[in-house]
Amino acid sequence: MHRLIDEVFLSRFGDPKTQEQHDAAVVTIGSARLAFTTDSYVVRPLFFPGGDIGSLAVHGTVNDLAMSGARPLVLSAGFVLEEGFPIDDLRRIVDSMASAARRAAVRIITGDTKVVDRGKGDGVYINTAGIGIIDHQLNIVPTSVRAGDAIIVNGDIGRHGMAIMARREGLEFETAIESDSAAVSDLVQDLLAAGVAVHCLRDLTRGGLASALNEISAAAGWGMELDESSIPIRPDVYSACEILGFDPLYVACEGRFVAFVPQNKADATVRVLKSHTLGSEARIIGRVSDDQHPLVVLKTRIGSRRIVDMLSGEQLPRIC
Repeated sequence: MHRLIDEVFLSRFGDPKTQEQHDAAVVTIGSARLAFTTDSYVVRPLFFPGGDIGSLAVHGTVNDLAMSGARPLVLSAGFVLEEGFPIDDLRRIVDSMASAARRAAVRIITGDTKVVDRGKGDGVYINTAGIGIIDHQLNIVPTSVRAGDAIIVNGDIGRHGMAIMARREGLEFETAIESDSAAVSDLVQDLLAAGVAVHCLRDLTRGGLASALNEISAAAGWGMELDESSIPIRPDVYSACEILGFDPLYVACEGRFVAFVPQNKADATVRVLKSHTLGSEARIIGRVSDDQHPLVVLKTRIGSRRIVDMLSGEQLPRIC
């Protein structure tokens, strides 16, 4: 994916003003700073424990805007429908999108619909784009990360990917694993309102925590040190990953993000996050080292150290 973006898209579409390769591009129009993002959703199955493709499309786009510190305002929605797709399922998906948009305080104001031949579309694909406004002067991007920054997650990781996998493969565990899909923009706005000088935010979607940290480490030019015992993973998710042969550090989330903040603001950041339902399991999981080699190192539970590499392929395709 990174080679595809660098060699095919950035070489042709690259704009020096938007080279951060963050979750949303930031543009200035007059005196306003706006964040703009777009994403497409091809998740399989369409309905899964804790959500569906409709709510996922809203949450994913809202969260991409939030990762720039933007307050999401409006979304577009484009649907690619397969001929013969049940209208009742489409109504269910659209109702879910509308409900998710209301909860996230955004409006879906424009869209498009296309129909493809039977057997060519796998039911429905959704594309969304979103615009948000940035009401602060912070530059929340990977290059703002500094040595000594605390690394914080807002909750347990890996649930979305395991919820999809369990439903896709018809697996049953003692407890049902539900996706963590949710809009996290309120948490980000709470941090900003509390005066936390956030350096960088990244939502933990494809590639999970490990890929997000590797991307930021490479962009910032700093190494990172993680403490495995501090990373919140639910026992059922951990067990499911062991059974299926997945590393939870690489399993996608849809309601989780990693925050980089000055060390002296780490405890305050955790307190603010814990005051919100979606941040009740917030933890400090590591720090940015003063090593200028972009390497993510994990201190394991038994005290050894291992390098956390970038994932070379997708563990779980079609999860968002």
